[in-house]
Amino acid sequence: MHLQRKLDDFKLGELLGTGTVGTVYAAEDRTTGQEVAVKILLPEVSLDRNIVARFEREMLILSKLSHPNIIRYYGGGGHDFDRQGATAAGGHGVHRLFYAMELVHGGSLKQVLTSGKLPWQQAVRYGIKVCSALQHAHNYGIVHRDLKPGNLYLTYNGELKLGDFGIALDTGEASLTATGLIVGSYLYMAPEQIRGETGRIGNQTDLYALGCILYEMLVGRPPFQGATFAQIFDQHLKDDPVPLAELDPSLPKSLCDIVMQCLAKNPYQRPLNARHVQGVLSELDVSWDREDEIYRAELSRLRKIFDAGVIYDQGALPEVSWARLGMLAGMVVVICLLFWLFANLS
Repeated sequence: MHLQRKLDDFKLGELLGTGTVGTVYAAEDRTTGQEVAVKILLPEVSLDRNIVARFEREMLILSKLSHPNIIRYYGGGGHDFDRQGATAAGGHGVHRLFYAMELVHGGSLKQVLTSGKLPWQQAVRYGIKVCSALQHAHNYGIVHRDLKPGNLYLTYNGELKLGDFGIALDTGEASLTATGLIVGSYLYMAPEQIRGETGRIGNQTDLYALGCILYEMLVGRPPFQGATFAQIFDQHLKDDPVPLAELDPSLPKSLCDIVMQCLAKNPYQRPLNARHVQGVLSELDVSWDREDEIYRAELSRLRKIFDAGVIYDQGALPEVSWARLGMLAGMVVVICLLFWLFANLS
C-alpha cells in the first residue's frame, strides 16, 4: 500500500523547493542508502480535506505507475509535527502527509526552453519519451491534466521523467474535481479543460498539451500567447495556431502534421493515442544521421543551463470556476467604463 512508510525512514537534507501545497527535500532512505526526494504537505493546508484527499490521490496514482520516463514512487505516510515543524511528541500536533520519490539530478524542460527552440531532432527525442510515459499512464486510466515543460524533468544525461501528478485524473476512481472547475496550466490547456467539460477530459486532453510542448520545442514559443490568461484561453478555444511549416520550412512534414493534429480543437480529431504519436516520431528518429553530434551538443547545453539554475514562471493555474472568471471579466469592464467616463467628463 502507499501509506506504509514512516518519515523516520528518511534522513532529510537540502530544501529543494516549496510549492502551493508541499515542500520538497533531498533525502536519504535510511534502509537502502538511496538518494530520494521527499514531499511533505504544508501545515497550513494539512487540515483542508480536499487538499489532503488530492495528496492521497497523487500517492495512489504514483503507486500504480512504474516506467523509466515517470518519476518513481517510493512510498509515503503521515507524520505529526508541532507548530515549529519539529516532530511532535506523543502523536500530538499537525498530521502532515508525505511521500518519497525519485530524485532527479538536473533540471526541467522549462529551464531548457529559456534559451530558445531545440534542434528538431532533439525535440523528437524528448517527444518520444513523453509519449512513452503518457501511454503507460493512460494504460492505467491516468490522465495527467497538467502536462507542461515545468513537469518534465531532465537529467544531465538527457533522460526525461514526467512528474507532478497532483491534479491527475484517475478514471477508475471517483473524481475530486467539481464540475465547472478549471485545472491545469493555461499555456497548455485543451479547449475541453478550459470549458470545464469534465465528461470530455481524457487521454486526448494530454495529447493537446503534448502538441503545445512539441510546438514550443520546435519554434521557441507556445502556440498561443497573450497578455492575460483570458486572451490565451480565447485563442485555445477559437484560433488555429500558425502552421509550423510557415514558421520553419525546414521541419519534416510528418512532424508538422502530427503536432498540428494534436492541437485540434475537437479531441476526437486528435491522434488515437500517445503510441500513435510515438510511432510517427520514432520514424523520424530513425532517419537522424547526425545523432552523436547533436546528442553531445545537447548534453553540453543541459549542463550549462542546469548549473546556471535559470527558472521562469510557466503560468500554473489553480482551480478556477467560470463564475469567478466572469466576475473578474466584469470587474475589468467596470474599471474601463469608469476610466472612459472620467476622461469624457473632465
